[in-house]
Amino acid sequence: MNNKINKISTNLWFDHEAEEAVNFYTSIFPNSSINRITRYGKEGHVGTEGKVMTVEFELEGQKFVALNGGPIYKFTEAISFIIHCESQDELDYYWDRLTTGGDEKAQVCGWLKDKYGVSWQVVPEQLNAWVSDKDTEKAERVMKALLQMKTKLDLETLRKAYEGYTEMIYFK
Repeated sequence: MNNKINKISTNLWFDHEAEEAVNFYTSIFPNSSINRITRYGKEGHVGTEGKVMTVEFELEGQKFVALNGGPIYKFTEAISFIIHCESQDELDYYWDRLTTGGDEKAQVCGWLKDKYGVSWQVVPEQLNAWVSDKDTEKAERVMKALLQMKTKLDLETLRKAYEGYTEMIYFK
């Protein structure tokens, strides 16, 4: 365990399921760990003594803290975590696991909300380069294809749009 404190880390506020959520996330990402769990003491909220207060964890080298802070605040789509994927298999892997139990209505154009309400974007690592290409026709074709995808992204369809293939007939 690395005891050095990062200058910036992400705090995720859960009602009471921080430990459960962290176990879920660390089961999905291969390069992950749970580093420290703290518990509420006598000075915590009424009825919380001994219960998990925070869970410090890492996903792919990114440090997080999950806090059981109560139902005061909820996650919104204003903040999301982007997973850059190298292949369709990797896109499918993260999409399938993170959508399990999540909000199906929040699944569009590679965005999803997991069962804890956290928003994620599961995208090909090439996507930013494609949509910002200096050749605006290529970028616009990719964006058009992307916006027609109703749930997870299809890497081959996006690649074909980028390369100029015009027969876009199936969108997932």
